Amino acid sequence: MKNFTTILKPLLFLSISIPTLLLGQQEFGKITLPLGRVQIQKNGTGAFKKAMPRTPVHEKDIIKTLAKSRCEISLAGGGKLRIGQNSELEITLANVKPMVKDFGATLKKGDVWVAAKAAFGEKKNVAVRTPTAVAAIRGTTYRAKSGQDESSVLVYEGKVDVNAAKNVVEAREKQMRQGGPPQGGGAPKFKLGPVTEVQAPTQVAGPYEVSLEDWVSLVEGMQINVRKDGKYSMFKFDQDADDGLDFVKWNKEQDAKDGN
Repeated sequence: MKNFTTILKPLLFLSISIPTLLLGQQEFGKITLPLGRVQIQKNGTGAFKKAMPRTPVHEKDIIKTLAKSRCEISLAGGGKLRIGQNSELEITLANVKPMVKDFGATLKKGDVWVAAKAAFGEKKNVAVRTPTAVAAIRGTTYRAKSGQDESSVLVYEGKVDVNAAKNVVEAREKQMRQGGPPQGGGAPKFKLGPVTEVQAPTQVAGPYEVSLEDWVSLVEGMQINVRKDGKYSMFKFDQDADDGLDFVKWNKEQDAKDGN
């Protein structure tokens, strides 16, 4: 019986390890600070289970926070991603190499904070998608708020490139094919153009009159709101009022501890 057990152990190890290797999934990071009721669904299937400290996170995993709960994920290779209460985040991309690190996630609802500075000579891209917008960075700090009808992106450091979500662009294309006017007005381009830097204005949120059809680059102190019809409003947000938000205050405290 002892010899059989000795043989069985490596076989069990192989049976667990081989499927993992076949999936070819790289680690997105690890849950380092689950506060309150934080749950994880592995590979996007099965039941949600309680997230424990040091739980690995991979592509297709879904992390969910309930009321009065938060979660911090330490990205593989450095950087943090933190989820606010009543939020749901699906991991869509983890491609980690020595000098190139690409991360992708879809914020189905709630808030997420991204702090991911790139090391010298390193390329680090962190893209967060919401129902109406997609935000992509290369080593900076921003916050995204997800809603079915409107999403927001606020920049705290560096630059963030923002565009309408793919489903919003496709909806406008479909409307044009059916002979209807574009929701945003004007001739649609339906093509992602080059990133253009936008100087920070001093006005507050203005009317939603223009459709977001090309990537725009937001600088520190800027906010963009994107609606499901593709129209957007970009403005300089009130940083004093923003600093008073509990989620923002907590994230800045955590970033200071991490040296960010």
